[in-house]
Amino acid sequence: MRLQPDQLAALLAIIDTGTFEAAARRLHITPSAVSQRVKALEAEVGHVVVVRTSPCRATATGESLVRLARQQALLATETMAELAPRGGPRGGSRIDLPIAVNADSMSTWFGGVIAACAGWDDIVLRLHVEDQDHSAQLLRSGEVLGAVTSDPSPVQGCSTEPLVTMRYLPAATPTLVERHRAGRGVDWAAMPVVRFNDKDDLQQRILDRHGVTTPPPTHEVPDGAGFVTAVAAGLGWGALLTTQLAPLVASGDLVRLGTRDRVDVPLYWQRWRLPSAALDRLSELVRRESALAGLRPRRGG
Repeated sequence: MRLQPDQLAALLAIIDTGTFEAAARRLHITPSAVSQRVKALEAEVGHVVVVRTSPCRATATGESLVRLARQQALLATETMAELAPRGGPRGGSRIDLPIAVNADSMSTWFGGVIAACAGWDDIVLRLHVEDQDHSAQLLRSGEVLGAVTSDPSPVQGCSTEPLVTMRYLPAATPTLVERHRAGRGVDWAAMPVVRFNDKDDLQQRILDRHGVTTPPPTHEVPDGAGFVTAVAAGLGWGALLTTQLAPLVASGDLVRLGTRDRVDVPLYWQRWRLPSAALDRLSELVRRESALAGLRPRRGG
């Protein structure tokens, strides 16, 4: 079996851009040429590698080839940068680093990573905002080189290391609490709840602890700042980061629900095991910024 670099590059461009037409524009060839390269690749491996949907996605076989193609592209770009004459004009492409990050990290400690990357003129950072429980799949599919994930088990071909533990506390407005008061607590089964999206199970974990089997009225607000705004407005209760909740409790806008209810989510950094200086540099930056965040819960907190 011989895998041609131009065929792998066509596959990678399709997955990154979503269509054969957009891939053709990226590669500066015709859509017909892209199609011919993919068909030749499928004939070589004996399997379909792209599902022709909108956007296109890789098959299981295609995911393996996408990982290979991205690895080759990264190493080739870094090699060309090393071979470029020192002090000479920039001729090579910038190094493409697709990364998966959960929304709450994006709105807190990961901002320091972005700020530092702003000073790197040899890097193109592409961020995929994905739930921490699902970002590992982007590593498996080859869509990203690294991911902030809640999964400590490394994806095949990846290394993993602990970062921070995000602590979430349930909270609601005083008015919402009074409307759903039940004895010394609240009626968890009736009080409306806000969740980020259908992948967000933080609130459900708390409901499970209270034995709630029928979902209460549930609002979805798939935006980090919008989620906090919705809870502070009384749309429903929600689980907020300690750093998000503290000023709202201090101002009286929100009250914490219960003293023992909390959800701790340990986060890990997974990255491909590649001899890549750019990926090493990014990993060190992620490690440093997460350590500065101070999000690990205090013992007994």
